[in-house]
Amino acid sequence: MTTLEQRPTAAPAQAAPHPVVGETPMARVFPEYGAGGFTRLDGTVEFYFRVNALMRPTDTVVDLGAGRGKFLEDPVPARRELQRLRPRCAELVGLDVDPAVRENPALTRAEVYDPDATFPLADASVDMIVSNWTFEHVANPEVLAAEVDRVLRPGGWLCARTPRKWGVVGMSARLVPNVLHHRALRRLQPAKQERDTFPVAYELNSREAIRRWFPEHRFDHHVYAMSAEPAYVGGSTTAMRALLGVNKVLPSAAGATLMVFLRKR
Repeated sequence: MTTLEQRPTAAPAQAAPHPVVGETPMARVFPEYGAGGFTRLDGTVEFYFRVNALMRPTDTVVDLGAGRGKFLEDPVPARRELQRLRPRCAELVGLDVDPAVRENPALTRAEVYDPDATFPLADASVDMIVSNWTFEHVANPEVLAAEVDRVLRPGGWLCARTPRKWGVVGMSARLVPNVLHHRALRRLQPAKQERDTFPVAYELNSREAIRRWFPEHRFDHHVYAMSAEPAYVGGSTTAMRALLGVNKVLPSAAGATLMVFLRKR
């Protein structure tokens, strides 16, 4: 018989290394960036923290515009895990017009849909719809809003993050023709791949549009604007500081990003 003293002991578990943050414009402008790889103005952390606060383990959740699962390439572990919704809900369904959604490993199941047709989902079958950087691509808001209303259960949530139509990013993007968007983004966001760039419409990116297509007799509105850290600066510290200076003098309601949280009545 092996005594307690003779039993082999397991090797101590190796802790995952702390993320190492390189010298970047973010690190130079935001001192806190070196402690975890994100800033106090991080829009992704802001949005997904609130999504997670609303989500329940029993929920059926739809990721509208789920794509190929690009968030899995996020080098910041804490932010990446905030976006990984599947472990914290009963089912995560990905909807996208792009067949690349079928490659997304973060989903329970994936469906390709026609933006001018109905969602491949039953009436009142969904507890939450999450739409991250998708509303700016919606060319027919009437169809999308009707489908959101149809598939959401009473008490269900629509959570969306999108550039505000009249914000700095929204107005700049609308000045650039869709055919030139990838060329412009290649300069401003060199890491963004062409397959992750899609035409924009800006039909569902203002408080007025949200109230029109999701009327307050159908939805409780919890909508606000925020100015996250500037992402479209092409690696320029000077440009980032300049945009932060502009954001400081603008009222909070003029933030570049629209955070949309609607609860169906």
